[in-house]
Amino acid sequence: MTTTNEFIEFMIDAGVLRFGEFKTKSGRLSPYFVNTGNYCMGSQLHTLGQAYSKMINEKCGTDYTALYGPAYKGIPLASTVASALYSGHSIDKPYFFNRKEAKDHGEGGKLIGFQPKEGDKIII
Repeated sequence: MTTTNEFIEFMIDAGVLRFGEFKTKSGRLSPYFVNTGNYCMGSQLHTLGQAYSKMINEKCGTDYTALYGPAYKGIPLASTVASALYSGHSIDKPYFFNRKEAKDHGEGGKLIGFQPKEGDKIII
């Protein structure tokens, strides 16, 4: 996937990007709706990871600390992008994600994976 138009067509084909009249959470009307939860095939995750890793490599190189995928829909995105960065660009960066609610047993906490520190550069 090399162009913005190809990426948009990919999103439409996956049922992720739809056009019409949609009411947003804030009550505003929008002519489009994006639901990344509709990515449900391994091939789609592969394509998505490749596209994002290419863009990140071109725009950021290695000038960041980690990838963050917000729960819930961002978790598979951060995972597949981290994998694609490694396999396609030999960039091995950590990733992490949050829980919706802090866990009070086992290891506890709200974050899984990499534990960010003050000053880290995070791609969300």
